[in-house]
Amino acid sequence: MVRVAVIDYELCKPNKCNKECIVFCPVNKTGGKAIEMDPGRKKPVIYEETCIGCGICVRKCPFKAISIVNLPDELEKMLLHRYGVNGFKLYGLPVPRQDKVLGILGKNGTGKTTALRILAGELKPNLGEPDREPSWDEIIRRFRGTEIQNYFRALAEGKIRAAHKIQYIDLVPRRVKGTVAALLEKADERGIWRELVKELGLTSALDKDIRVLSGGELQRFMIAAVLSKDANLYLFDEPGSYLDVRERVKVARVIRSYMPKNSYVVVVEHDIAMLDYLSDHVVIMYGEPGVYGISSKPYAVGAGINYFLKGYLPAENMRIRNEPIKYTINPTEALQAIQTSTKYIEWTRLTISLNDFNLEVDPGEVYEGEVLGILGPNAIGKTTFVRTLAGEIEPVEGEVRKPGEKLKVSYKPQRLSPQTLGEDKTVEELLRETNSSALAPGSWINVEIVKRLRIDRLLDRRIDELSGGELQKVAVAVTIAREANIYLLDEPSAYLDVEERLIVAKAIKRLTEARKAAAIVVEHDIAVQDYIANRVMVFTGTPGIKGHALQPLPLNEGMNKFLAEIGITIRKDPETGRPRINKEGSFLDRMQRRLGKYYYIPRPGEKEQKEKK
Repeated sequence: MVRVAVIDYELCKPNKCNKECIVFCPVNKTGGKAIEMDPGRKKPVIYEETCIGCGICVRKCPFKAISIVNLPDELEKMLLHRYGVNGFKLYGLPVPRQDKVLGILGKNGTGKTTALRILAGELKPNLGEPDREPSWDEIIRRFRGTEIQNYFRALAEGKIRAAHKIQYIDLVPRRVKGTVAALLEKADERGIWRELVKELGLTSALDKDIRVLSGGELQRFMIAAVLSKDANLYLFDEPGSYLDVRERVKVARVIRSYMPKNSYVVVVEHDIAMLDYLSDHVVIMYGEPGVYGISSKPYAVGAGINYFLKGYLPAENMRIRNEPIKYTINPTEALQAIQTSTKYIEWTRLTISLNDFNLEVDPGEVYEGEVLGILGPNAIGKTTFVRTLAGEIEPVEGEVRKPGEKLKVSYKPQRLSPQTLGEDKTVEELLRETNSSALAPGSWINVEIVKRLRIDRLLDRRIDELSGGELQKVAVAVTIAREANIYLLDEPSAYLDVEERLIVAKAIKRLTEARKAAAIVVEHDIAVQDYIANRVMVFTGTPGIKGHALQPLPLNEGMNKFLAEIGITIRKDPETGRPRINKEGSFLDRMQRRLGKYYYIPRPGEKEQKEKK
C-alpha cells in the first residue's frame, strides 16, 4: 500500500492551535519523526515513509486540515502530478480522441481542471516529484504502451495547439479591455467570429464593453473567442455556467458544429444532461477531493453517466458511492397525494413591474410536501416572482396569500455576497445562529448537508473569506437549516459539482417530506428539476422586456410545454430514469416531435430504442 498524506495549508493554522498533530503522533512519541514543523514555511510537514497511517493527527487537528489515505501500490505507476510535498496527487489522464468530444465528469477537487491544464501544455507533469522537473523523454517512457504516451509525444513535439476556455470567466474582464466586437475580431484566426456571434446570440452585445457583460454574455463571448482560434485541441471548463437550458443546448450544438476536422475537444461540465448531449464518450474523475484524483477509462457516454449515477465503475472494479442515484420515472401518484394536503401559499393573477420589465403571473398555489420547480430562460422574471413570494417586491395587481398567518419563509437569493449572510461571522457561528441543532452529531442537517458538502472543513472560516462555490454551499445549508414552512431557493446548484447538486436535491426532497414543508426552486439544470419537482411553472416571453408565468402544471405536462417552447426533446433513461436530450434529427427526436411528446417517459419494461443520427 502507498500512503498519501495531504495537508490543506489554507485550513492549517499552527498559530491558533497547540500543534496536536505533532504532540499526539505515536511515531513522534516513540522517538521517530513522522510529522514536524517546516522552519521555512512555519507549517507542519508529514513524512509519508515513516507515517503509520493511524489517523490520530487527522482526528486531533482542530481545523480538519489533514487527510491520510492508503492506495494500492500499482496505482503509483500512473502517478502523473503532485502539488508539492503533502499536496494533491493526480493519477492518470483523460486522453482525447480525434474528431470526438470527450466529456469529463466528477466531483470538484478531484483534478479535472489540473487534467485540462496538462492536456493544454500549460502545466508540465512532474510524475509526483514536485522538487524537480522531469524531461519529456522521461515522461513519455513512464507511460510507454498507453494512449497517454502518444499524446505526450505529440505535446512534446509541439503538434498540439490548444485553445482553453477557463472555468472562472469572472477573471477575464480584469485582464482584457475593449468591446465584444473588437476583442472577438482580434481573437479570430478562422474567419468565423461573425457566424459565432449570430449562432450564440451575441449580436446585441457587440458594442458593449466586456466589463459590463452579464455572466451569460461573458460565457458565450468566451466560447466564441475559443472556437475562433486556429487550434487542434479545444478545452471547455464548465461552458454551461450562467446559461439557461436553451442557451446550454445552443452552446452544445455550436461546439459540435464548429469543431474543425481532425481536432480534439474536451469538456468539463456538471450538468449531466448537457454533458450527455454534447459528448461522444466520458471519463469519470474519482477519488478524495483535495487529496487525490484518478482518471477512469473512457466509457460510452450513456453507459458512463449511468455508471457514475449507480456508483460503480466496472472497468476499474471500483465503487465510488455507497448507494445509487435514481430519478423518478412517474411522479403521478406522489402528486395526487400532495394535492390532498394543506395549501401553504397561493396567489391570484399577478402583475409585477420592476424598472422597465413587466411580468404577468397566472393564478397558482403550493401545497404542503410539494416541490415546485420554476423553468424558463434568463431575464424572464423567475427571480422577480420568487422575490414577490418572499415579500421583497409588491405586485402592481393581485396578491399573494399565505392561509396560515404563522407560516415562516426561508429564502436563498440568486446573487450571493458575504454581506447577505453576515461577513463578520464564521461559518460555525452562522449555522448555530440559524439552527442550534444544525451541527449536532446526529442531526440530518449535519450528516446529509454539512458533512456531505464538506462544510465541516469551513467552520472556522469567516464568511468574507469564502470562495463563490463555498459561499453557495453555506447559503444552501443555512436556507435548509432554518425552521420554515416554505423554502424559496433561487439557483441552488450554481457553482456545485454533480455530486453536490444531487446532495442538495436529495436534501430539498427530504425537508419537504420530513418537515411537511413546501419548496419553490428556480433551477436551469434539467436533471436537478426532474429529480426534485412534483410540478413546474413555465416562464415564457421576451427576456428583459416582458414575461408570462403559466400556472403550476404536473411535471410531465409542464416539462413537455417547456421543451416544446425551447425546441428540444428529452427521453428518460430506462435504467436510471435520468433525462437525456435527444440529438437533433435523431430517430427518437423525430418520433417525439411527431407525437408531440417532447418529454418522453418509457412504459414499464420498454427498452430504449437505439438512436439513428
